[in-house]
Amino acid sequence: MKKTVKKIQKYKIENKKIAALTAYDFYTAKYIDSAGIDLILVGDSAANVVLGYNTTTQITIDEMLIFTSAVARGAKEALVVADMPFLSYNVSIEKAIENAGKFIVKGADAVKIEGGSDYIINLTKRLTEAGIPVLAHLGFTPQYINTIGGNFIQGKDFDAALKILEAAKKLEAAGAFAIVLELMPKEASKFISENLSMPTIGIGAGCGCDGQILVINDLIGKFDDFSPKFARKYFDAKSTIIDCAKKYIEDVISGDFPNDEESFKLTKEELSKLENYKQC
Repeated sequence: MKKTVKKIQKYKIENKKIAALTAYDFYTAKYIDSAGIDLILVGDSAANVVLGYNTTTQITIDEMLIFTSAVARGAKEALVVADMPFLSYNVSIEKAIENAGKFIVKGADAVKIEGGSDYIINLTKRLTEAGIPVLAHLGFTPQYINTIGGNFIQGKDFDAALKILEAAKKLEAAGAFAIVLELMPKEASKFISENLSMPTIGIGAGCGCDGQILVINDLIGKFDDFSPKFARKYFDAKSTIIDCAKKYIEDVISGDFPNDEESFKLTKEELSKLENYKQC
């Protein structure tokens, strides 16, 4: 059965953890969906781990729409959330609603937007009023990296944690169905989680959140340019891909690939015609 925003919210009441992962293509979405993942985020992390950009600010809405469409076709049960990329929602409320609608048309069930400013709070309200569910995002917000100045841990003291909580409460009141908390001390994220009605989903925020999310490429060891402290690698896809490619190269050079079973064959009659032609 398809998971809904209401189902995800109910997990907190039931004290059930939310398991979320990113995905960027049809088959990855299909496979993790069949594994039982609750939420799939079509993350703007695709900028780094798929397209090779330096930061998430470089990916465009047109690129994100392609990834979203593919993931939505692969996920039959998980809630699909599309990450709205840099400047796709910051210019004006009207443009943001228009762009968010494009993701819903492509199959997303909700959108994610970063920040807790008055503008973002108002946008969250307007989007939910327009029938577009919003996953909020506080703590470290990658799209603001040029103003933040780096990948810095957020909420490192009481005042900072309280400020994040206050922004989260405003986002909750505006209609956000859940919130991502990124790069925070586990005690701070636990404090925030316990003082919100909406679920919190952590990434680098410890075990006190109501759920967890990881970038799929970190999970399977496919992206090796940077390995964050909080990402547990469950597989070494990089080494496996390299080993497979090396073996393929060897087999092509040796003539072992393709073998007889991997080749199509003529009928005896047609083969005879070829052989007779050669003898002329």
